[in-house]
Amino acid sequence: MDKKAFLERAVAAAGRAGCEVTLCNIGERMYAEAPDVPAGKILDLPLSRLNTLRRSVFKDILAAGAAGNIIVNTHATFRWRHGLFYAFDYDLMGELAADVYVTLVDNIDRVHARLLRDGHTNHTLKDLMVWREEEIMATELLSQIVRGHGCFYIFSRGPDEREDNDPAEMLARLTSNRQWKKAYMSFPMTNVGDAETNMQIQQFRAEMKRHFICFDPGDLEEKHLCGLALAAAEAGDRFVTLNVHGKEIRIETIELLAILPDIDGQIYARDFKLIDQSDMIISLIPAVPTGDGSATRPGISSGVERELQHAHEAAKDVFVIWTAEADPSPFITETATRLFRSVGEAVEYFIENDYIPDASPGRLFG
Repeated sequence: MDKKAFLERAVAAAGRAGCEVTLCNIGERMYAEAPDVPAGKILDLPLSRLNTLRRSVFKDILAAGAAGNIIVNTHATFRWRHGLFYAFDYDLMGELAADVYVTLVDNIDRVHARLLRDGHTNHTLKDLMVWREEEIMATELLSQIVRGHGCFYIFSRGPDEREDNDPAEMLARLTSNRQWKKAYMSFPMTNVGDAETNMQIQQFRAEMKRHFICFDPGDLEEKHLCGLALAAAEAGDRFVTLNVHGKEIRIETIELLAILPDIDGQIYARDFKLIDQSDMIISLIPAVPTGDGSATRPGISSGVERELQHAHEAAKDVFVIWTAEADPSPFITETATRLFRSVGEAVEYFIENDYIPDASPGRLFG
């Protein structure tokens, strides 16, 4: 995940907002306490020594961090030669009593590319899909046991190749400033091919991220891997070539095909969890050109409709930005808290009704 670099960006963002945060990297501190262990080999230690090292490091963090804000960078689980085992101690986690528990996730192809970069080759894509689910479940369970419901979040780190709307800024808001509203962004992600509609969606995403803590399904987008795998299989290609972090990697077609059910199943489950961890859903139904010069049609997908219904049934605020000329159906209007005809109209409403605590232009944290 390259978590350390990502969390360092989040700490820097919090610092710019006047919230000083100390980042505590458990793995790094364990290596410092065990100088005899070569880099990359710490999980090969006997579980007894591994547990002793972790407890010692964690006690040091508790002793030093009592007076300030800290982010503890660690795992909930490991699946290694010892099998599946936990990476925390309940008594120490209870003493820490963290306010927020976050599982950081990313596209499976990007995770795979980082592992290859670091010399880790003994895994499959299926392994990575399973590891991600295990980490999410273990962290959520831990958070509920220690703190109760409402303090666990799935958070996508997104690609690094961006100049603005850095997800690290979103994480800094989540962990350092509780006045921010949390919003799930809903928009069509499949069969939206024209440049004008894509521009509407990108502008909507950027504008919402100026004003809220946004959980953006577009920051973790693996569905395109399904199309690539199926096309390669149909063409009889043994490998699929992907461009990840500016470099090409090759994945066996059969390995990609093996995770297609996992991709669809995790998208379905994860997006509903992202809605559940939000205060509201904000959905853009863009105006899509028809191609024959007639009135635009609403660009609504089955996924967006299902997300809106789930949010409504979960008693969330449901805001719909409907930019098409055609009127929305009762299935939209009867479940929406408010319907807007433009992004600008929605932002004005959010400002006037205190959904946005500070509307100063260009501010990140108020």
